[in-house]
Amino acid sequence: MNTEAIPFSSGNPRIEETRGVMHLFSNDTVSALPVERKPLACVLGVPNHMTYADFCQFCASFIHHISEMRIVRNDGMEDRYSVLIRFDSQDSADKFYQHFNNRQFNSLEEELCRVLFTLDVQFTGYTGSLDHVQSPPASSTEQPSCPVCLERLDQDASGILTTICNHSFHCSCISKWTDSSCPVCRYCQQQPEKSKCFICQTSENLWICVICGFVGCGRYKGGHAIIHWKETQHCYSLELETQRVWDYAGDNYVHRLIQSKTDGKLVELNSHCLHASDGCGSCHCIDSGVNEAMLTCETEIVNEYNELLRTQLENQKVYFETLLQQENEETERAIADAFNKTVMQKRQKMQAKLERCVKEKKFLEDLNENLLKNQEIWKAKLLEVEKREKKVLRMKGNKIQALEDQVSLES
Repeated sequence: MNTEAIPFSSGNPRIEETRGVMHLFSNDTVSALPVERKPLACVLGVPNHMTYADFCQFCASFIHHISEMRIVRNDGMEDRYSVLIRFDSQDSADKFYQHFNNRQFNSLEEELCRVLFTLDVQFTGYTGSLDHVQSPPASSTEQPSCPVCLERLDQDASGILTTICNHSFHCSCISKWTDSSCPVCRYCQQQPEKSKCFICQTSENLWICVICGFVGCGRYKGGHAIIHWKETQHCYSLELETQRVWDYAGDNYVHRLIQSKTDGKLVELNSHCLHASDGCGSCHCIDSGVNEAMLTCETEIVNEYNELLRTQLENQKVYFETLLQQENEETERAIADAFNKTVMQKRQKMQAKLERCVKEKKFLEDLNENLLKNQEIWKAKLLEVEKREKKVLRMKGNKIQALEDQVSLES
């Protein structure tokens, strides 16, 4: 049976990270189960939108046969995670494989559950502070407790789930946690997507408009942030990397306190950095310590910043009212043009109908005139026929009278 080695990692990368390799049996031959298999399986490629509770609910029919589950991330799968599962017996592992392999996670998605038997899991490295190292519950001399119910994490009593940030819970406890973050450290398995420029899709030197939220690149990239300012007059833009706000109208930064990258505290921004250009990547003029006097003036600076925003919002109000007025005028012109066009079309239709009626009237008048002329002709012909018939009748009467006179003379 062929095996494949898949590297994995777990833990919060900002604090500590554990790396390792899991050796999995390939499922090339679906009909036969691996001979050297163990009661250890791996569910590969679980979608990130499935929380710990969703996965526990998905395999709820086997949850009482699971001794331990560990959530890990695989290299090259940013939107998925894998689950290493140890069962209480080989029979339970086989039934789990036969029941869930190539089965849909839910009826609304086409993604299938891929289950592989695991030959071995090797931990290859650890980075971070040793204070955060958390030994597996099975090898601990003193068993740790569940942060939710405060009971001991005993594998024999209940299954144990270790999150992707290396915190362990009872499966029954974590299954009630509907959030995708860890209940202890709030580390979220669904990492936010990296911001990109709305125009050129670059992820470097990004600035976000504090008025409308438009994300654009600095002037040393595509310059779409400053183009957005020229089009909308949104003067204030926040640099995502340093959290500093730039005023395009004043051509400087609008506040003197920023957040330090090292410890997250508020530090003073030196005055000679206030006149730096947009997107300055070589400016390293952040003080390392916290200035007591600046912290006491924090309220004043916040008020100043709010006043700047209020002024900008007032300008934006005037700007958008002008745009609205222009839009209303364009709408009125469009309505007037449409009305005139409709009236013109109706007028043309009525004119065509009138011309058609005039032609019909002229045709009927000509027809009537011809009929009247024909009537006079037929009247004259009728009189002539009547005269001819009267003449014939008179001639017949005279002939008959002459014949009668002749007959009377002969007798």
